[in-house]
Amino acid sequence: MASLKTIKLKIQSVKKTSTVTHAMEAVSAVKMRRAQERALASRPYAIAALSVLERLAGSADLSRYPLMETRTGKTALVVITSDKGLAGSLNSAVIKKAEGEMSVRGVTPSNTVVIAIGRRGADHFAARGYDVRVRRENVSDGVSENDVRAITNEILTMHAAGEIGTAIVVYQNFISTFEQHASVRQIVPITAETMREFVRNIRPARGKYAPEHDDLDAHAATPYTIEPDAETVLTVLLPTLINIAVFHALLETKASEHSARMVAMKNATDNAKERAKQYTRLFNKIRQASITREISEITSGIEAMK
Repeated sequence: MASLKTIKLKIQSVKKTSTVTHAMEAVSAVKMRRAQERALASRPYAIAALSVLERLAGSADLSRYPLMETRTGKTALVVITSDKGLAGSLNSAVIKKAEGEMSVRGVTPSNTVVIAIGRRGADHFAARGYDVRVRRENVSDGVSENDVRAITNEILTMHAAGEIGTAIVVYQNFISTFEQHASVRQIVPITAETMREFVRNIRPARGKYAPEHDDLDAHAATPYTIEPDAETVLTVLLPTLINIAVFHALLETKASEHSARMVAMKNATDNAKERAKQYTRLFNKIRQASITREISEITSGIEAMK
């Protein structure tokens, strides 16, 4: 049986761990809320860009534009994970989703170009022989859309050179504080339906920021007079939409990461408190048994001396 000193040291250690995990839980809660607010703040911008695309559908033949036409070539896999652990199954779910999507599409590592945002995804695919063309690690919570533009430009460059025909992004979609889903979205070729789904998912399904109704009513394909011309407008708009998609996928993953870590740290804190109670009960039990034994020995000694 463990000594009282050993159990006391365990109690102190568990209580210190509980203090650390509780602090991490609080920090993650604040970061999660901040990530949600940042995504919502840029949502009107995304809605406006999507509105322009849908209205242009009635004024131009969108299928003839390079970023909207189906091409053959490699698949660009934009996989967004975290740099750190202690977030439950967050990263493993994204990696599993990405590998499943590659299998469904019949894409092999030799036909895939990986753009990894986050160390976990980059290390996983690099270790399995994938061409990890771009790595972005230690991405801060304060990343802006302009910071993501370098990744978008890499996709556009490979597409313009004919190296890739398709680009997909795999990330954690934030549903609620206790629920996140690994999701796949195709960003090249661009379709209005895919962009609508991105914009719709910027708001969580449940919680404070959940929408009361769907405010993404489709715009009628009304012909418009476009100045200077549709080609010039789409040349600017389509790369912007891709950038918005990657940026919001990153924000969704950030919110999911902090949410998953908050829940994991809460569970760790609760478990540490429960373990501390168990050790305390064991400590008291052993201490009481020791006191009882000492009293019994004293009593027996007194009786023997009579």
